[in-house]
Amino acid sequence: MTPGRTAEGADHPDRVARPPRVRVTSSRRGAATRRDLRPLTRDLDEQTDLGEVYMAGLMSAQLRLASRVLVFGALGLGGLPLLFLLVPDTRTLEVVGLPFPWLVLGVLVYPVALLVARYYVRQSERIEREFSQVVGRR
Repeated sequence: MTPGRTAEGADHPDRVARPPRVRVTSSRRGAATRRDLRPLTRDLDEQTDLGEVYMAGLMSAQLRLASRVLVFGALGLGGLPLLFLLVPDTRTLEVVGLPFPWLVLGVLVYPVALLVARYYVRQSERIEREFSQVVGRR
């Protein structure tokens, strides 16, 4: 192939060989991404409107969790006297030689309370971990 001739073999003297086409996907491939100049922790510390929105979201999630646990506890413990009132046989029922009300109030309530407390702590930590991830991402 002679200079001034294309790869197609055309013998036209005005045609110049061109380099192959390249697809450009990004103009700055090696450039670092721009980080936000104002981190979200600063918004939280300075109590800006955005920081207030994030804090309100965190507090409402914690309130919903606390409300669920409180309602469960109130229904569970508050339902026992109602059970004893509505089903009179439970007042005199004995299980392994112990009165049923004593067994429920003295033995069964504490493991349930520990399980509910464990649930509350784990869910609270999950909420705070997710909040920290959102704050750390930005």
